[in-house]
Amino acid sequence: MRRREFITLLGSAAAWPLTARAQQRERMRRIGVLMSAVEGDPIGLEYVTAFAQALAELGWSVGRNVRIEYRWGAGDLDRFRRYAAELVALSPDVVLASAGSIVGALQQASRTVPIVFVTTIDPVGGGWVESLSRPGTNATGFASFEFSMSGKWLELLKEIAPGVKRVAVVRDPSVPAGSGGLAAIQTVAPSLGVELTPVGVRDAGEIERAIAAFARSSNGGLIVVGPTSSVRRHFDLVVALAARHRLPAVYPNRLFVTGGGLISYAPDSVDQYRRAAGYVDRILKGEKPGDLPVQAPTKYDLVINMTTARALGLTVPDTLLARADEVIE
Repeated sequence: MRRREFITLLGSAAAWPLTARAQQRERMRRIGVLMSAVEGDPIGLEYVTAFAQALAELGWSVGRNVRIEYRWGAGDLDRFRRYAAELVALSPDVVLASAGSIVGALQQASRTVPIVFVTTIDPVGGGWVESLSRPGTNATGFASFEFSMSGKWLELLKEIAPGVKRVAVVRDPSVPAGSGGLAAIQTVAPSLGVELTPVGVRDAGEIERAIAAFARSSNGGLIVVGPTSSVRRHFDLVVALAARHRLPAVYPNRLFVTGGGLISYAPDSVDQYRRAAGYVDRILKGEKPGDLPVQAPTKYDLVINMTTARALGLTVPDTLLARADEVIE
């Protein structure tokens, strides 16, 4: 073999690993996304848009090197289980899960498909991970709720409406956020001189009857515990009932306040979806979910609707306005 031919061959051989790596980077990956919300839900669309945008910033382009399969569970446990099985059958590289019950459904379907969860409550208590620092399972992600936050909601309600003596706590008793959140509020209530009335969210009729009965007495207010898919499913109704019965209310998500509610204090869920894209990227590049620590919220937002405050005859303290991340006029 002549020297020139040898050098050409050697150069081609050296290029093979580079070409192989480039092809490997560009091979199509599949991401499953199972949302707890109803398809078309504005906040759910905001979340998945933030997730997809963050993925794109990390180099994952839909149609070029990644395919995303979306399913919308509409707060229905049977749908969660059915869609979890559907997604697992597609052999995804990783699945994004938007609720603890969805993580449970996915782990029932597979203990090997990687899962990244967001806006999820008490992942250790739910059994989805072994510990926050070292999950040790096929799931990891971003916990969105600390039960102690529920006590903060009651403090905010008293700050914006000092005359409140009775509080209806709207929650889903079948999920940890509902029972744990109520317990945290019960711990704080005596020191603030507040009497509590639990209200379930099993159906719209139950909510309407309970809040109407509660509002027959004076000095009342509401706390909506969440964020859970069952609570979000009825957010329009709860906001409308609070306005109809002139009840100051604190909510677990900004969406309630932009929809006419009084005040919300909650983790920035959009930020969690963006951060989740980073974990998905790391898993697609070879890391294991069991080695990635579960992360707590890093950003909380306080949102106040001044139009609603005026309609309720409330004067919002300047100190509270100064702490607000957003004031809706």
